[in-house]
Amino acid sequence: MHKLRKIGKILLIFFVLLLTMLYFLQEKLIFLPTNLPSDHVYSFDVPFEEIFLEAEDGAQLNAIHFKQDNPAGVILYFHGNAGDLQRWGGITTFFAQWSYDVIVMDYRTYGKSTGKLSEQALHGDAQLFYEYALERYTNDDIIVYGRSLGTGIATYLSANNKPAQLILETPYFSLLDVAKERFPFLPLKWMMKYHFLSYKHIQGVQCPITIFHGTEDDIVPYESGKRLYESISGKQAEMYTIEGGAHNNLINFDTYQEGIDKILDQSKSPEDK
Repeated sequence: MHKLRKIGKILLIFFVLLLTMLYFLQEKLIFLPTNLPSDHVYSFDVPFEEIFLEAEDGAQLNAIHFKQDNPAGVILYFHGNAGDLQRWGGITTFFAQWSYDVIVMDYRTYGKSTGKLSEQALHGDAQLFYEYALERYTNDDIIVYGRSLGTGIATYLSANNKPAQLILETPYFSLLDVAKERFPFLPLKWMMKYHFLSYKHIQGVQCPITIFHGTEDDIVPYESGKRLYESISGKQAEMYTIEGGAHNNLINFDTYQEGIDKILDQSKSPEDK
């Protein structure tokens, strides 16, 4: 009995230490930034302007604004949790073939961006870039696009503004939902600083919503994205299920290409077609 009590105490101490470690290290598990030197010179195949916006707390937020001669509109793009603008800028040049401008920012601690991370700060930064876009385009010209981690930010932003479209690639029901899939034995509801409750915020989105998700996604489970889609009530929404699609390769599938083509072509004004 004494040995059992001793083992129980050791297990309890280990469990408490595990919870403490996960609580303080959770940002390192969620956010996987790479840094760029301040004098890094971007290089892309599409004309662009590098910009910095300053947040209320003084954080400097770096972004790339890709520009077309006669843009059909603008895609405000919120990227995934790994890498920096040199990578994501290259990825978003994909949309140039539809003659859309693209604005893609690096989150705090990513690339050249500075500042302290928090869910509230990330939402505030996204709003700052939406307002930057509104100074140059109308709401009807703005498509908000979120990928992976960025889908929670894009959903919240769209619920609090009036973009023309919301596109979500590999989204989650909530970040908490994804974490529970991986650590079902932990009291994550009380531990996590970042919840990104997409299922809640998506109810406030007034524009058409399109979701793309692959059935073989091992980062954000397909079922999480499907739950998010099924939670949408009374809105124009469509989900493209990409059979065999993983987390980072949807662009290789005809279903994704055809879906994006349909959305961006329909979003163009008649004179742009």
